[in-house]
Amino acid sequence: MMEFKQLKTFVEVVRTGSFTDASQNLFLSQPTVSQHIRQLEEELGTRLVMRTTRRIEITASGMRLYTYAEDILALRDKMVANCSGMGHSILSISASTIPSAYILPSVLKLFGREHPEVYFSIHQSDSAGAERGVLDGLYDLGLTGREPESEELEARVLCTDEMVLITPVSPFFLEMKERGAKVSELLDQPIILREDGSGSLKAADQYMAAENIDEDMLHVVARINDQEAIKKMVSEGLGISFISSRAAEEFVQAKRVLRFELPEGCAERKFYIIQRKSDIPGELRREFVRFLRANCS
Repeated sequence: MMEFKQLKTFVEVVRTGSFTDASQNLFLSQPTVSQHIRQLEEELGTRLVMRTTRRIEITASGMRLYTYAEDILALRDKMVANCSGMGHSILSISASTIPSAYILPSVLKLFGREHPEVYFSIHQSDSAGAERGVLDGLYDLGLTGREPESEELEARVLCTDEMVLITPVSPFFLEMKERGAKVSELLDQPIILREDGSGSLKAADQYMAAENIDEDMLHVVARINDQEAIKKMVSEGLGISFISSRAAEEFVQAKRVLRFELPEGCAERKFYIIQRKSDIPGELRREFVRFLRANCS
C-alpha cells in the first residue's frame, strides 16, 4: 500500500534530479530511496524513473505522479497543522559561538519571512556542549565548529571559515603588519585562548601542530569562551588571540584590532550541521536544513 514516506522520497528525487541528493536531504540511505521508488512503480504498474549511468529521467507517468504527490503531501501537512493544534511549530537548535552569533541571525530572518508560523529556540554553547545537547535529545539539531566525536551523531558540512590571529593596534604590531611578519613571530606575546571544547581552539591547535608549536611555550593570560569578550580584551591591549575571521571582521573594519593571516593550509575550518542518526526528521526540519545550507556563505 502506498505510503507518505514513499511519496516524499519520490518528490525529493524529482526535485533534486538525483538519488544521492535525495538520500542526503531526507537522511535516508540510497538503497532505501531506491526501494521507495521501486515500491511505487510496482504498485502503480508503471515506470516512474529511468536510470542511466550519468543521470535520471522522469517519465510522463512520473511527472503526473509528482503533481499529485505534491498536492497530497501539502494537504497532509495542512491537515496535521490544523487538526493537531500545531499551527505554530518550534525548532530547537544548539549552536556553538560562531554559528549562533554570525550565521544564524541572518538566516533565521530570511526563513522567518517565508515561514511565519515557525519559531526558534536557540541555545548557545561551545561545540562540545552543542553535541551533548543534540545527543541527549534536548535539541532538534546542532551547529558546531568541529565534527562530532560520538558515532551516534551525523555531520554535514554547512560552510567554511578561516582562522586568523588578531592583535592590538599598536606601533609594535603595526610595524610587524607592515613588514609582513609571520604569525609564528608573534606567539611570544601574551595570548588569550578559547576554553576546552571549542571548535576555535581545536582549529588553533591544528595550526600550532602544523608549525610544531607546543602550547606550553605560549604565554597564556586567559581562557575565555566568549568571542566578544576576547575581541574587546585584544583591542584593549591585553593580548593576542586566534579567532574566526567572521567574528573578527567588525573589529578589523573599525580598526580596533589588526588581522594576521595564518599560513595557507592551516587557516580553513568548517562548520557542521549535526543530528542524531536515529532521528526521523520531519518536513519542517528537513526544509530548514536545506534552507540553511543554501543561504549560508
